[in-house]
Amino acid sequence: MPSLNANMLQHEPLLGARSRSSAFWNEYTETMPRELLDELHLKRLQALLRYAYDRVPFYRNLYQEADMVPEDIKSLDDFNRYVPTIDKKDLLRAQAVNPPWGDSVALSPDYNLYQFQTSGSTGTPLRIPFSLHSQLQYGEQWVYLYWGVGIRPSDSFYFAFPWGMFAGFWSAYWGVRCLGATVISGGGLNSEQRLRQIQLLKPTVLVSTPTYAIYLIELAKELGIDTSATSIRYTIHAGEPGASIPTTRQVIESGWGAKAFELYGVAEAGAIAPGCPDQHGCHFAEDQGYATVVDASGNPVGDGEVGENVVTSYCQMAQPIIKYRTHDLVRAHYGVCSCGRTWLLYDGGVLGRTDDMITIKGTNVYPAAIEYLLADVPGVGSHYELHVARGSLNDEVMVKVEPQPGVSAETYPHIEKGLQQVFKTKIGVSISVNVVNPGELPRYELKAKRFFDHRPKNI
Repeated sequence: MPSLNANMLQHEPLLGARSRSSAFWNEYTETMPRELLDELHLKRLQALLRYAYDRVPFYRNLYQEADMVPEDIKSLDDFNRYVPTIDKKDLLRAQAVNPPWGDSVALSPDYNLYQFQTSGSTGTPLRIPFSLHSQLQYGEQWVYLYWGVGIRPSDSFYFAFPWGMFAGFWSAYWGVRCLGATVISGGGLNSEQRLRQIQLLKPTVLVSTPTYAIYLIELAKELGIDTSATSIRYTIHAGEPGASIPTTRQVIESGWGAKAFELYGVAEAGAIAPGCPDQHGCHFAEDQGYATVVDASGNPVGDGEVGENVVTSYCQMAQPIIKYRTHDLVRAHYGVCSCGRTWLLYDGGVLGRTDDMITIKGTNVYPAAIEYLLADVPGVGSHYELHVARGSLNDEVMVKVEPQPGVSAETYPHIEKGLQQVFKTKIGVSISVNVVNPGELPRYELKAKRFFDHRPKNI
């Protein structure tokens, strides 16, 4: 196996002329053998550790407390064993030292091209500085998805997005700029105006959260608009799981008459995992970061096993992200995918979060497992909520679901019984089900709130 040389370590997407028919934006890195990927990771991690140690007080103090210096890391195993993990709360504390950025940044504010924050869906928003380097790299991570699924510079993108401080789809926009395609903004418009704009301007790609794409389908029906007859040929989704879940994807694809794809991103770390063109999940962009999927003890899980995704970014140099606990649960697959990529595959996308885990009679249940099963019973719609409370012995779960349009209220008890039986058979636990009237559950433009945890926080 050949070794990497200095030229190979330079991130160079334009390795000669790229054919429009090529399946890869950067075939060299997307199909790189695992041995070379690991060699690339070690060199970049060693350089990143030295960069952070020299420039960022937060990391220097962390590593000194761990009695570690960058030169101690001589292998990937050393990195996984000895480099401490960090969490969002650690960065929040670091930023609080001297707001807004504190001692977690490597570059002065003069280098900040953009200033954003996380959505705050799990607590206090984290502020994120983007340098020009970060912007270019984040954008290119999206292009791996765009190009891989067949989108080309001749396409036009419609962004159903409000363009606020939430980092969200800003990086998707940077990706469109990198690709050279057309941008159409839906910012400042309501949902009906966006649908009318799609009819008028005829974009070929819709960018939104999966739940908002479904909401637009429903609203369009009320307005007499057939979304499947519009110009949209691709829908691109992020911000929450959905397009990697077969049941949700089927609703989007049939409603829009288009192919639906997902990118798994962590705003503070990058648009880290472009969707698989064959729709198996999302591939971690291994030329722009390093990821390890670990069990509850922090040990890497085996191929095909579920664990927490811990990521390091090579593209976020303004506020370095090194061994960052995402709390996202993923199923790790290594090897060559049917799409041709050798990058780590998160089979099925994000399956849940460590803090969303429900324990029923000793069985761990994650919300995504429940969503996967909703389509097993005829008449169940795509809108649902999970409510969890603490019982005397176990967590108690109740699922609220809406029926599909046109389903008679007389069938609601049969749907409830059917879902309860599916959950009992497939998951092995009893889960209550309540079918509510169509339109009763809220709709969301950005991240949908599906999980409601009513358990006491001090238990």
